[in-house]
Amino acid sequence: MRYAFCALTIKEVKNIAKRINVNRRIRAKEVRLIDLDGKQVGVVPFKEALETAESHGLDLVEVAPNVSPPVCRIMDYGRYKYEQSKKFQEAKKRQSTFQVKEIKIRPMTGEHDLQVKVRHIKRFLQNRDKVKVTIIFRGRELAHTNLGAALLQRVAEETSELAVVEQGARREGRIMVMILAPK
Repeated sequence: MRYAFCALTIKEVKNIAKRINVNRRIRAKEVRLIDLDGKQVGVVPFKEALETAESHGLDLVEVAPNVSPPVCRIMDYGRYKYEQSKKFQEAKKRQSTFQVKEIKIRPMTGEHDLQVKVRHIKRFLQNRDKVKVTIIFRGRELAHTNLGAALLQRVAEETSELAVVEQGARREGRIMVMILAPK
C-alpha cells in the first residue's frame, strides 16, 4: 500500500483555477480593488476596476469571492496560475510517501530465521517504510498465543533503536499483528 499526504490533488488545483473569476466572469456591481503594488484602492464599481486593469494590460482577478463586496486584484492571471502550479509541485515534492511492508512469522520460527526476519525489518525501517509483523497460528498453536505475543515483544525490543510501535500486538482470528513505524 502507498500512502501520500498532500493538501490538494492535481484535479483539485485545476478545479480551483476554474472557480477563480477573471475579468468579465466577475458577477459583482462593486468590488474592493487592490492595485499592482498590493495597496487597497477601496470599493469601486466593477466597470471602473476592469478599465483600470485593462489600461495596465493586466487582468482583474477575484481573490476573495465570498465577502461583500468581493476582493479583486489587478495582476497577470497567467503568471498567477503558473506560480500556483509551482507551489503545488513544491508541496508535492515535500510530501511524505511510504509503503507498508509485511513480515510473516510462525510461533515456532527458529532463532536464525527470526534474526534474518529482524534484519529485513531493520532494512525496511531504514528505508522509511512501515512494517506490519504478522504471526500466523495453525492448528494447536492457537492455544499458545502467549508465545506469539512474546515473539512480537522480542521483535519490538530488537528494533527499538529504529522503530516505534505504532500499533501494539493484537489478535485477529488466527493471526496476531503488530505495526512498527520508523523513528
